[in-house]
Amino acid sequence: MPQALPFYKEDKIAAFIDGANLHAAAKSLNFEIDYKKLLEWVSGQSRLLRAYYYTALMEEQDYSPLRPLVDWLDYNGYSLVTKPTKEYTDDQGRRKIKGSMDIELAIDMMEIADRVDHIILFSGDGNFKTLVEAVQRKGVRLTVISTILSNPSMVADELRRQADHFIDLSALEQYIIRSDAQGSDTHQNSEEPAYIDV
Repeated sequence: MPQALPFYKEDKIAAFIDGANLHAAAKSLNFEIDYKKLLEWVSGQSRLLRAYYYTALMEEQDYSPLRPLVDWLDYNGYSLVTKPTKEYTDDQGRRKIKGSMDIELAIDMMEIADRVDHIILFSGDGNFKTLVEAVQRKGVRLTVISTILSNPSMVADELRRQADHFIDLSALEQYIIRSDAQGSDTHQNSEEPAYIDV
């Protein structure tokens, strides 16, 4: 890896994964994430206290393509945070789905900030800039992982500037890429839907 990683072995860290945002970033780089390898990579950097994964689920469906991934994560070392999506019709009469997990992620991050030295945020969402500032005021270093190599960039400039460190997701590809093309026990081929914030 060309850049030096901003982690100290003795640090206590927590990882926060914005599921839809990370999925979109990896897809823009044309690879799929192996979440077992991702957890191993994060654990290998420092002393991992918790890895949170946030996603909204369409509860009314008989089967969600996201369900196998969500179930696997729940049993394999991730702290899963979900909520049902909400459906609404916009002023042009189009059906839209709302499923933002920003508030849940922000509350969990503020709660754990006093017990960690470093937080890794897998998201490029500019809405998290103020959250990052608040965590930094508590003395916690924060690294954002997303990508600037997509067109348009998946990471908001204001979030990237606020973070203590930025790692492009492409730099981690060799460590976290899903290598089996047929499917695996981690069900990474489950599509994480893109939700809109309203």
